[in-house]
Amino acid sequence: MKNNSKLTGKNVLITAGAQGIGESITRHFIDSGANVAIHYFSSADTANQLTKYATSKGQKAVAICGDLTQEADANAIVEKTVEAFGGLDVLINNAGSLVARKMLNEMEAEFWHKVMDINLTSMMFVTRAAAPYLAKNKNSSIVNLASLAGRKGGHPGSLVYSTSKGAILTFTRALASELGPQSIRVNAVAPGLILGTSFHNTHTTKESAAATTAGIPIQRAGNADDVARAVLYLASEYDGFITGATLDINGGVYNM
Repeated sequence: MKNNSKLTGKNVLITAGAQGIGESITRHFIDSGANVAIHYFSSADTANQLTKYATSKGQKAVAICGDLTQEADANAIVEKTVEAFGGLDVLINNAGSLVARKMLNEMEAEFWHKVMDINLTSMMFVTRAAAPYLAKNKNSSIVNLASLAGRKGGHPGSLVYSTSKGAILTFTRALASELGPQSIRVNAVAPGLILGTSFHNTHTTKESAAATTAGIPIQRAGNADDVARAVLYLASEYDGFITGATLDINGGVYNM
């Protein structure tokens, strides 16, 4: 892809940056000249491959393992990023999971809290740790990964996942208001059906994907690069006027 000069030399932390949409986001930032801190939980091999790819292009890169639902781990990931790069310009909150499909009558409190912690509490931990470093720059950016499920409620069995993703939309607006005076913009993206990722390979049947795709106006499902390009745009508008916004990436199946 064409180098985005606005991102050249910028220091970027991407959570869950070594699988699915996160891997594509990381590659796009590397190709735009950024230094990347790649958080991962279990994708060590891919994280290390991405690190080598970045360093081969003359950029700084570090792979950092951690469980973001643990406050100490979230804090450590941010600290290690700043130690490696000397600062932080962009935070991409990508980590999240549906875990499993459960209907309301199957819902246990433990499962509810687990999914909420993975998708929402972890995002708060990382953002809280990163904000003081982002505030040291004239212009910094946060992009949160939400979901079309947070807009529409998702398919059956995604109650807690959809609820957490809807909360991210509000979290984004509230943070934009709170962090704006510190020159930190906060936006979100809400992807629809994005095939070719472990998420949908695990949780979406071929029949369900085909039925959903048939209802998409542009007649195709999305891919990870569709999301990565949008994330890159929101992150790179350093002198931009966009904050508190959610960019819907769903082929036209939902808009507002």
